[in-house]
Amino acid sequence: MTRILLVEDNEVNREMLSRRLIRRGFELAIAINGIEAIDQAKTYLPDIILMDMSLPLLDGWEATQQLKAIPETQRIPVIALTAHAMADDREKCLAAGCDEYDIKPIDLPRLLSKIEMLLARSVK
Repeated sequence: MTRILLVEDNEVNREMLSRRLIRRGFELAIAINGIEAIDQAKTYLPDIILMDMSLPLLDGWEATQQLKAIPETQRIPVIALTAHAMADDREKCLAAGCDEYDIKPIDLPRLLSKIEMLLARSVK
């Protein structure tokens, strides 16, 4: 079973997305800020991380940079989830260490396609 760490501070977004992912057979851990994301990633060792970029305490940009600097978590693919949809936002997310980028509101088929692509890439 694929293990996902969902990092989302908005309760409505978190509940909606977590229900939809669990229904599709994913195992989920949840963090609500960047500090929890780092702690959860180190202990849970998910197969992939869905990272909201606008988080309290430690934002998704910094949390991703820290995760990519930790040997145990640096190879875990990270998908940035953000409402920022300007032309250069994707590049900013990738520069922070994210492996992929998706905009909110979440289009589940599109997100699942990105998850599958990154998981297939990480197996090789």
